Amino acid sequence: MERKWWTLVAVLVATFMLLLDITVVNVALPAIRADLGASFTDLQWVFDAYALTLAALVLTAGSLADRLGRRRVFAVGLAVFSLASLLCAVAPNPTFLNLARALQGVGGAAMFAVSLALVAQEFAAGRERGTAMGMYGATIGVAVAIGPLVGGALTDWLGWESIFYVNVPIGLLTLAATYAKVRESRDPNATRVDWAGVATFSLSLFLLVLALVRGNAEGWGSALIVVLFVGSALLMGAFVLVERRVPEPMLPLGLFARGAFTGVQLAAFAVSGSLFALFLYMTLYLQNYLGYSPFQAGLRYLPVTVLSFVVAPIAGIMLSRVQARYMLGVGLGAVGAGLLLMSGIDADSDWTTLLSGFLVAGAGVGLINPVIADVAVSVVPKQQSGMAAGINDTFRQVGIAVGIAVWGAVFVGRGAAEVRDLTAGTAAAEGSRPRELVEAASSGSLEQAVAAFPPPARAAVTAAAREGFLAGFNDVLTLGALLSFAGAVLALWLVREDEIERERPERPEVAAG
Repeated sequence: MERKWWTLVAVLVATFMLLLDITVVNVALPAIRADLGASFTDLQWVFDAYALTLAALVLTAGSLADRLGRRRVFAVGLAVFSLASLLCAVAPNPTFLNLARALQGVGGAAMFAVSLALVAQEFAAGRERGTAMGMYGATIGVAVAIGPLVGGALTDWLGWESIFYVNVPIGLLTLAATYAKVRESRDPNATRVDWAGVATFSLSLFLLVLALVRGNAEGWGSALIVVLFVGSALLMGAFVLVERRVPEPMLPLGLFARGAFTGVQLAAFAVSGSLFALFLYMTLYLQNYLGYSPFQAGLRYLPVTVLSFVVAPIAGIMLSRVQARYMLGVGLGAVGAGLLLMSGIDADSDWTTLLSGFLVAGAGVGLINPVIADVAVSVVPKQQSGMAAGINDTFRQVGIAVGIAVWGAVFVGRGAAEVRDLTAGTAAAEGSRPRELVEAASSGSLEQAVAAFPPPARAAVTAAAREGFLAGFNDVLTLGALLSFAGAVLALWLVREDEIERERPERPEVAAG
């Protein structure tokens, strides 16, 4: 088998492992909560600890890969991710688990930053690269398709720890194949790493997410939350100044002058911040509200995941025939329409209320994933492909991290307001109790929370908490749809085909004379 195919296989297996880990964690969250005694905030951090470190370091990993060697950084990422997965599996408490998830993000940053660059260096722009990106998109679809089922089965039969143990042998095998078959490459013009940019960007993002996660509990006008928001804004301003002044910035701001570059980053942010970030809350609805087991919840994710898997390779073929902006616009529009179709849930709804939305959103995701992957590395010179892939993955992970935090704040805030209205004049409406009841309904501990109330009031408090859950869930679905629609409009406006590197047909030679 040719080297380029070995490279593609290594990248696809690593990508599969990374995405499988994300999707299997979704359905394991209630089991993790029950076993480790995790709170609603802890469950948010299971995702955000991973997404934050990945988003904060993926640009640095891309820069290091361009300098030290893309295969080397990819291999280090595989090793770190496998070790961190083992640590996740043996975690004795939520704090240890979330720290291990942060370490997973470090390994994931190295792998994500280099994966598309490794493919781009082996496959020529145009039809050949479109085929490879179609396979990349199909791999994403497979991982998403079987992830909830695999995660549900492993959690039900072997315990939630097994979803992390499974990464270890896969990671070691992929590591061996990488060293044996993948070609080393680097940017000969690369110089130093922008550590000042790394520090300011990472701290700014961390403070922003921390403020969003803690806002409802501390109070949005409290000194702590105000300081966190102000600190985040100041650090982001410092980051922009650093990037304008350093000779080798981790995020060259001049790239954003190119509409296609900006458009594809916003598209990646929109789909990650909408549908992918909302998977957490869909899982809480399926398992903690409707009462499905992890495996049963995984089965109900099949419509969205199978459509994504089926459409992705078709989108890869379409890349050489249809303008990228139209595919991005239609795909993001479909995701937004799917989220709107899922909203409007009431106390009598079953999971089938989500079905039509799952189908439409799944088709949209399958359409846009290969396009984002291709355009992300096709709008910059080939020697900058590592950095370009890192920037795109940063926008993806920032979308997930910020999305989970924002939707969590809206979800709990809206739900608490609903509980307070429904229980006005009772003990359940006092102080922080409405928020605590919504969080208990979300994390599967509502029965224990309601036990603190007198027996005659428990039924009414339970009903109010569940109504609060639905009010918050419906709101975040609607807002997620609006974010996706905004991404569609921006992609249609900004992405232009003449800014994307495409395969040019050879011109016939003209005979002399």
